[in-house]
Amino acid sequence: MVEIHGHIVPTALLIGGEWRSTERTFAVANPATGQTIADMSDGSPVEAREALDAATAAAESWRAWPPRARADLFHRAHRLLVERADAFADVMVSESGKPRAEAVGEFELSAGFFLWYSEQIAHLHGTYQEGSRGGYRVIETHQPVGPSLLITPWNFPMLMSARKAGAALAAGCTVIMKSARETPLTAALFADTLNEAGFPAGVINLIHTSTSADVSAGLMADDRLRKVSFTGSTGVGRTLLAQASANIMNASMELGGDGPFIVLDDADLELAVDQAIICKFRNAGQACVAANRIILHSAIADRFVEAFVEKTRQLAVGHGFDPAVTVGPLISERQRHRVVGLVDAFQASGAELLAGGHAIDGQGFFYEPTVLRFSGLKHEFANEELFAPVAALYTVDTVSEAIEFANDTHYGLSAYLFTKDLSRAVAIAEKLDFGMVGINRGIMADPAAPFGGIKASGLGREGGHDGIYEFLERKYLALTIDETVVL
Repeated sequence: MVEIHGHIVPTALLIGGEWRSTERTFAVANPATGQTIADMSDGSPVEAREALDAATAAAESWRAWPPRARADLFHRAHRLLVERADAFADVMVSESGKPRAEAVGEFELSAGFFLWYSEQIAHLHGTYQEGSRGGYRVIETHQPVGPSLLITPWNFPMLMSARKAGAALAAGCTVIMKSARETPLTAALFADTLNEAGFPAGVINLIHTSTSADVSAGLMADDRLRKVSFTGSTGVGRTLLAQASANIMNASMELGGDGPFIVLDDADLELAVDQAIICKFRNAGQACVAANRIILHSAIADRFVEAFVEKTRQLAVGHGFDPAVTVGPLISERQRHRVVGLVDAFQASGAELLAGGHAIDGQGFFYEPTVLRFSGLKHEFANEELFAPVAALYTVDTVSEAIEFANDTHYGLSAYLFTKDLSRAVAIAEKLDFGMVGINRGIMADPAAPFGGIKASGLGREGGHDGIYEFLERKYLALTIDETVVL
């Protein structure tokens, strides 16, 4: 156990309903100070296999729970989560560095996902119809896919835990959660809360590790594991999909993004600027759905740039517990070093620096909110996911040019469009090759909506009705009926 801002959080692994410590540990740092705040038990492939043993042993009994009983347990867990809202927010700020207001917002959205799933458990319906040739009935039902590996990222540790585990558990699957090395404490607090709510031993298992590739590979090679749900980079997603192919494993992937943020000539500029600031600099730009390329119609480009740069300069960078702070640190020194190199490369390729552009000296891994403007659309970094508090601005002369540049990427997660014309909005949104399009808004996550992308941005959807069905397999029953029977 460790005390984080007055809250007690487990540092062990959760396997079969028991917290288990390991001799080997790894350190978790506060990115705002660079100082260690916890030493976590470091799981190996051995502990991972034991977690799969536990998940497999509990699978049959858990899937047999009546839907209403599972829903009641979910509601109890949701109440406990809400009671611990402050603890979750404080832990997220401590290990991820995000401003506390953002942490509170993430928790509220996460709890909303868990509540949504709790309300869907008793409403997973099948179908019944007469066979096309008569004499039998076609019955479609669903059953849990089985033990599932949930691999969560560091940038939204509570949201990813709740969104994945909520769907899997609601569907009747047992789970092995693998936390991100940088943010394991939020996952531990989440698992501890569900454990206290009364989820049976083995239904929820949690592994922390400093050797993610080894742990994941060992689990993926075991044919008892029937599902993997991963959020992270496209490169790691490709590796997991290759591993999943060996056992023809069900896989959901929420991968990288290259979100175009299009502002047309008839847009509400004040709204567009405000939403662009949120969409770009939330979580210090470390989001797969962040505005990666801000594409401005030439008729409004200069006015947008002036207002956007002014608001960027007003952003306050600092420790997440300071209520005045709006942008926290990057997650690590390695990440900040990458951003420094990226901004240098942008300027070398001809980008004009309009704001920021420097790492901030002192404790922690801070970088100034940065704005760069490009004179053209073609350069070697145009389609690179920034994952940083760095805004890249581009100008186009026509709507067709904006659509073509927006779609010129192998990613397809999220896009954003600002226009006052509804017909124009729908027509353009239908031409954008992305799984999600925000129209006159820069935030789209909603428990009732299907979240996910196309192309190199992934497979499957999280949230909404689709989220649970990602953890269910359809089953078809053909039932012979003797229609000559006299009743």
